[in-house]
Amino acid sequence: MKGGSKMVSIIAKLPVKEDKVEEAIAAIKEFMVQVAKEEGTLSYTLNRDPKNPNTLVFMERYKDKAALDAHMASPHFQAFLAKGMPMLAGQPEMITMEEICSAR
Repeated sequence: MKGGSKMVSIIAKLPVKEDKVEEAIAAIKEFMVQVAKEEGTLSYTLNRDPKNPNTLVFMERYKDKAALDAHMASPHFQAFLAKGMPMLAGQPEMITMEEICSAR
C-alpha cells in the first residue's frame, strides 16, 4: 500500500420491490461469488433489518479507494447493476466512510 492510502467502508441500502426481494437476494448471492475473488475487497456482507425486510443492506470494506474503484468498474458489478436496478423500489442510499480502526 502506498503511504496515505486508507481503508474504505461502505454501507449501501437498497430498497427492493416487495415482489422482487427473493429474486434480488438470489442475484446478490450469485454476484457475491465473484466479489469474493476481488483482491482488494476485505469483506462484503448482505444484511436485512427484520423490521424493514424490503431493504437490503450491504456492509463493505476495501483496502483502499483503488480497490473500491476496481470493484465498481468490474464486469460482474456492471452486470449486477443492469440486472438489479429494475428490482429497486427507489434510489439506493450509499454512505462511503474512511475506516479509522477495526477489531478484525
